Order: sequence, then C-alpha cells, then structure tokens
Amino acid sequence: MSTETEFSHESRAAALLAMVAEPVDLLVIGGGITGAGIARDAALRGIRTALVDKGDFGGGTSSHSSRLIHGGLRYLEQRAFRLVFEASRERRVLLTIAPHLVRPLAFLFPAYRGARVPAWQLRAGLWLYDLLAAFRNVRAHRWLGRKAVLRLEAGLRERDLQGAGLYYDAQADDARLVLATMRSAAQAGALVANYAEVSSLLKPDGRVRGATLRDALSGATCTVRALVVVNATGPWLDRVRRLDDPRAEPLLRLTKGTHVVVPRQRVGNAHAVTLTSPIDGRVMFILPWGEQSYIGTTDTDENVSPDAVWASPEDVNYLLRSANACFPQARLAPTDVVATWAGLRPLLAPARDLSASAVSREHRVVESPTGLITIAGGKLTTYRVMGRDVAARVAARLHDLDGRPRGADPPTHRLPLPGGEAADLDVLVEAAKARGALESGARHLVHNYGSESAAVLNLVDRDRGLGRPIVAGRPEIWAEVVHGVEREMAMRLADVLVRRLHLFYEAGGYATGVAPAVAARMAELLGWDAGRVELELVEYRALADHARGFLSERTRPHQGLG
Repeated sequence: MSTETEFSHESRAAALLAMVAEPVDLLVIGGGITGAGIARDAALRGIRTALVDKGDFGGGTSSHSSRLIHGGLRYLEQRAFRLVFEASRERRVLLTIAPHLVRPLAFLFPAYRGARVPAWQLRAGLWLYDLLAAFRNVRAHRWLGRKAVLRLEAGLRERDLQGAGLYYDAQADDARLVLATMRSAAQAGALVANYAEVSSLLKPDGRVRGATLRDALSGATCTVRALVVVNATGPWLDRVRRLDDPRAEPLLRLTKGTHVVVPRQRVGNAHAVTLTSPIDGRVMFILPWGEQSYIGTTDTDENVSPDAVWASPEDVNYLLRSANACFPQARLAPTDVVATWAGLRPLLAPARDLSASAVSREHRVVESPTGLITIAGGKLTTYRVMGRDVAARVAARLHDLDGRPRGADPPTHRLPLPGGEAADLDVLVEAAKARGALESGARHLVHNYGSESAAVLNLVDRDRGLGRPIVAGRPEIWAEVVHGVEREMAMRLADVLVRRLHLFYEAGGYATGVAPAVAARMAELLGWDAGRVELELVEYRALADHARGFLSERTRPHQGLG
C-alpha cells in the first residue's frame, strides 16, 4: 500500500478485511484517546491488535475537552497529589513527542479578596504544583502584584484584586492528538477502522472472544475473533458492558462539560486565565485559541445518551456570567457566541456522595467474569499511562493463555507521534514559507501537521488550486481536505469540518456556507453519488442546528449576564 493511502478509506477497508480473515490477539472497542493509546502501546509490543469505533476517531469526549494537557492545579484541593504528579510528568512527555499539537501556555490566576480561594492558598498551591512537577515545568511560576497583573491583563476586574499567579501548563488540539496517536498505532501494525459499530460480543466458550461488527457506512456485518477484548468506549462503556452482562452495575458517573467560543477581541484576554466562578466557586478557564477565546467548563451530572449531549441555555448563561464577572467590560451575551461544544466525562462513580467537580479523575481497569477488560475514568493528559496499564494487562493475559513472553513496556514516552519528529517548529515554518506559504498559512500547517506539513504542500505542488483558502481570510487550504481523506481516514463531511480542520467551530455559522463545496471535493475522492452528498449535507446541517440550539428565547441578550 502506498504511503499516500496509508491511513485512508482504502486502509480502512483493508483493515476490516484483515481483522475478519484472521483472529487477532486484541480487539479494542472505542477510538477515543484512551483506545488509541491502548492500540499504540499494544501494537508496539508486537500484539496483533484491531481497533474499531462506531463513529469517527475522537468523535466523543476526546474532541470535546478543554484542550488542555495539564497537571491539574485544581486537583490539589482534593489532595490528589499522585494524579497531579503523574499528569505533570505526562505533560512533559507530550510536549516532547507531539510538540506541534501540545504547546506550552502561560496561565494567569488572579486572587481576589473574599474569593473562595484566598491569595495565600493560591500561592502555596502554585509552589506545590511546581514541586509535583519536580520543578521541570516549562517555567517556574511567579507571583505578580496588582499593578503587574493589570499591565498583563488590562481587562480584568480591578475591584478587590490582590495579585495573581503566573504559571505554565499546555494546550492541545485534542481531536488531532487522537488522530496522531491512532495513526501511530496503525504504523506499528494495528488494524483500525472508524464507523464500525460493535453490535454483540462473541462468547463461544463462555468467555468474550470477539465481536460482531456493523459497518455504519455500508450496512454490512462481519465477525472479528479475538483472544482478548477491551472496552475503551468512554461514556458508552456501561452500554458495552451490558452486551456482556445485561445486569452489570454501572461503573460511571457521567458529568457534562460545556464550552462556548467567542471572538477573542470581545474578551481581550492576552493569556489563558484561570478563575473561580462567582456563581458556585468552581475553577474554570478563559483560553485563547487564535482569534477566538473559549470559556469552560461546566461540571454537572447528566443522564442523557452520550450521542445526544449539547450545550444548554443554562450552560451558556453560567459560562458567560462567570467570564463577565472576571472581564466586566466584555459584557458577553449569547449572541456573541460563535460556537459551543459539550461532552460527557466518563468518571468513576464514587463510593460516597460527592459534587460533580470532586469526583476523581483517576482511572481503573476492571475485568468481568467472562474476561471483558474495561478501562474507566482517567483524563486526556494521562492517556498514555492508561494505554500502558491496559496493554500490560493484555500482555499478561496472553502470556497466561499461550505462554508467549510478556515483553517490556515499549518506549512510548520517547517515540514521536506522526508530525512530532522535529523539535524546532520555527524551522518547519521557514521551510513552508520557502515553498510559497504565507506566514499565517505556514504556522497553521506546522501547528496542525508538524513535520508532515511538507506532505500537505506536496499536494499543492501537484495541483496549485489546492493552495487556495477554503474560507476567504482563513489559513485552511483545499489540500487539507485531500490530506484528511487520503492520510487521516476522514470518511464523512463532519470528520473534515469538525475534527480535522475545526472550521465548524472557527469559521462562523458552523461552516455551513462552505459545506457544499467541501462535500463536493470529498465526493470526488470517495466516489460519493448525489444521494450520498445530500445525506452528508443534511446530517451536517442538523449537527450545526443542534450546536446553535442553546440560543433560545431564554438566552437572548441582556438576561442578567453583566
């Protein structure tokens, strides 16, 4: 198979044929960040691995996060020191193996007189945060006085401001991090396919030994036999566990995290800002993302299906009111919201009654009496550790089954993810500019594709028309649509516009204006007929309608948002 189609609709079809034709050692159900991490670690151990997801890779919680790779400053209040230590170490690893997707970010945490977190506690917490990172963060924190804070963030509320901590974490493109990890798994030999839903589990000897799949794109069904099956489906994991045992007690407590996107100039924040909401005292963020800022997150118990979670009017009001309290001149209203996203956190159900924000972010691996291995809990930052823990469990099971060596843990902490081979991104930017890309376009390509930005520009060399912007005034070019289909297994319109390019969140109007043109280009690449193109457009517009549904009569401007 050529490198041009190494992760495409063709490799997807080949993977499905291969996993059906011959039993695999491991079948991973779930293509979010956790499943991707498991598949990568297992494949690098030499375990014959297959992975399937009922939708797109990262289509659930993994692409609806706060886009942060962080130690978890707020977890110090819960005394989750081990989790913070582990997450701080993983932040350092991801900055090394995926520098194009995980980038250092300066945070300002202002302290106000009378706030839930007093200045002395914040200062102590920042020292402990650096300590748990073994003083190996991007930079050590600093404490700033009131005047210095206002010089950095002039729009912050001045009343009762005492100072602020300036500390460092990292920001990530969550959807593309999933994709890079999945591609790394495939390069290591894993057979992976999106849009392949598990409809039942196979138990030929009373043990879980595979699954029946339904191809969501063709409607065809097939059977995959496996020695070990892992359930890594995030908020869907209790549903998969009930395929094994209809009486299985729930493992999860699902909480909803919502974010809203607004024009950055409306807020005026120069940094990422950590704040405590005046409404309920929760720690939340206002985060820069190019010309936008996104505000998040909520943390509320939610009983809806993971397939039907959206931002509510109450979520939007809460986030805007909290941001307005921190930046009073912003006066944000629902009509300022460019986009929203919401996801469900698959948190472990606690043994005692806790608030949603206090529920542990640690993970647990459990095994059913019939052998189904389930990974529950965890967070984006620690996905590599979760993958290692599950893959080690699988290796031990395979050793017990047939005596094969368990092998050592693979060096996933050192192996770059695709695109992460070059540590100096500025060199890549200059190389892209030398090939004709504008400064903004070069930085966009490097921050999305890293060292693989050259592959996108190779497409432009072959067809100059692919160098045109998809949306006037924005850096995304048509070559990225082709790259998404040929090298990133984009199978549907939303795969490109939502998760590969993020135009859904960034282009305004949920990118419905360019959707027909993008669908037409994908039709050429994937062989869609007119009926399929229309189906893609109808479903994409429905997605946009759901996302903008928060703007109801109850959230029209001036509803107490100041």
